[in-house]
Amino acid sequence: MKMVQSRFDLETHRRCQMVDITSQVASAVREAGIRQGDVTVFCLHTTAGITINENADASVQHDILLTLEQLIPQDRAGYRHDEGNSDSHVKSSLVGCSTQVLVADGQLRLGTWQAIYFCEFDGPRRRQVLVQVRGQ
Repeated sequence: MKMVQSRFDLETHRRCQMVDITSQVASAVREAGIRQGDVTVFCLHTTAGITINENADASVQHDILLTLEQLIPQDRAGYRHDEGNSDSHVKSSLVGCSTQVLVADGQLRLGTWQAIYFCEFDGPRRRQVLVQVRGQ
């Protein structure tokens, strides 16, 4: 079994946003030369996350962010973390810091409407994503 790690940078432009990173992950899979296996996409930050969701209708990303903001508002009374981004840490924990996708015939095996998203909860920032491809 072969394992290849890479990373890429991205810039976010709003405090909360979802950035489609599917093409960067697919590129890492191609460059790794893995035909059959899996890829893990990992966020190196505590105020951001990685998820898979719909890519056909941008209103889905809006609705996800709206719901997270309503459930976990930035200005919630009682937060103790001094940096003012406690909500971002909570959102990151709920969304998660990684996802895994199967690779077959050198391609990501995502559903028709699925994409991989970097979820920014404390931007705008320059971020890094780690990609690990395993297989043969």
